[in-house]
Amino acid sequence: MEKVFVAQKVANKLFATEAAVDGALAEAAELMSVMLAARKDVNTSLVFADDAQAKLMDAMKALSEARTAMVGVHNELNDAKLRLGIRTKMSGMDKPPSGAVTTEVTMREVG
Repeated sequence: MEKVFVAQKVANKLFATEAAVDGALAEAAELMSVMLAARKDVNTSLVFADDAQAKLMDAMKALSEARTAMVGVHNELNDAKLRLGIRTKMSGMDKPPSGAVTTEVTMREVG
């Protein structure tokens, strides 16, 4: 199999893994938000379910560290791709496909 196709196969899995870690981190953040709102909704004290909140924060920290590690994996694989002599650009799932129309947002000063 040609090197470029093998590299693309690896790149596709890398992008999927990166998206999964980001998705898990986003889900955990949403869970935290729901947990905090639920505590308010049932009118309990701050100490209620504090252990669960602390454990969720630990999980979010681990997910953040996993995300940082995946950035490192991405950079290492990019270097490996270049060492193999593969010069093509591998596009990720989070990047718009070529020819895609993007909307540019500009900010202006108000007040």
